[in-house]
Amino acid sequence: MSASSAEAVSLFIVAGEPSGDAIGARLMRALRERAPEPLRFVGVGGEAMQAEGLKVIFPMSDLSVMGIGEVLPRLPRILARLEEATTAAVKLRPAAVITIDSSSFNKRLARRLQSSGLPALRIHYVAPMVWAWRPRRATKMAACFDHLLALFPFEVEIFRAAGLPTTWTGHPLVETQPGEAASFRRRYGIDPGARVVCLLPGSRMTEVQRLLPAFREAVARVEKAVGPVHTVVPTVETVGTAVEAALHAWPTDTTLIRGGIEKAAAFTASDVALAASGSVTLELARAEVPMVVAYKTSGLTAFLARRLVKLPHISLVNILAGEAVVPELLQGDCTPDLLATELSRLLMDRGARDRQRAAFREICSGLAPVGELTPSQRAADVVLGLAFADTAPQTPASLHGEVTR
Repeated sequence: MSASSAEAVSLFIVAGEPSGDAIGARLMRALRERAPEPLRFVGVGGEAMQAEGLKVIFPMSDLSVMGIGEVLPRLPRILARLEEATTAAVKLRPAAVITIDSSSFNKRLARRLQSSGLPALRIHYVAPMVWAWRPRRATKMAACFDHLLALFPFEVEIFRAAGLPTTWTGHPLVETQPGEAASFRRRYGIDPGARVVCLLPGSRMTEVQRLLPAFREAVARVEKAVGPVHTVVPTVETVGTAVEAALHAWPTDTTLIRGGIEKAAAFTASDVALAASGSVTLELARAEVPMVVAYKTSGLTAFLARRLVKLPHISLVNILAGEAVVPELLQGDCTPDLLATELSRLLMDRGARDRQRAAFREICSGLAPVGELTPSQRAADVVLGLAFADTAPQTPASLHGEVTR
């Protein structure tokens, strides 16, 4: 940055999950490249956003929690962090506040900033799944934010109907470059002919604690059923230490992976995956890795979810496809025996793998608008069109009247 931080325009940006950290880092890079003035980023994010220049006010891991049963024990800390974020944003006086995913925390932050009288625009990136849980949340989002950047096209009308200006930017996942399988296997000493199972037990500590023991026993059973397998476990900063400790007594040959570039290569090198439900299922679909999806949460959260969720599926892949493309083993069905049965079937049945891959290609073909701009560039141009109305570049969104406060 050629100008000093004192001369730069400040943006306050908050991401509460590793997936949001990845999205936020791409957005920050696009903003810095396309802004008419130097920018300074302050807020909450992980390693990827910090690498793009974010000055953090507290660790992102303090916000990486989901579900009533999981939130309640950590509520005092979360409330303290909410107050800390509010104070920091008001003191910074940014041109805009950009919140990414983690809508429960970020909606409360937006309300507090609204009540404080801070004039900064409030822009939310990644729409909450109101169409699956609570449709009335769209109206509550409209009361808190000035603009929404949506990943999926069908979300636009839901939020516009609630009174929230919304732009479909597309999913930044399409910007990810595939890794190279053969070189990945060579780097980690994995036999070219080995069966590789990719395990993704989640990005929250409670997910890892509930899922990883079942995943461990499942791969042990798979190895007995189909022969030797090599387990690859990509992890993230929020749970990396716990995952590494758990792998010390692993029953199969195992490779721990850190970092986004190596994760993409690990996906390409994998034959199948066993993954916690979440955004990573869409990453696997993009890499065309056949998968089994699993999830287990607290009894209270599961009880409420059964009464609130409006959809027959939980994984993004199945939701976007409108059918059961991948197996989902949830709560009582998330057992080592059932997980091993589905994984073994997928490893042994090429037709099943091919059917999943064909569905993945169909899903991923509609993840971004047609055009020269990447989703991150589109998102950046919407932010700039709002924060720098007189000097920002003219974008497809602004030219069609979508960039409105």
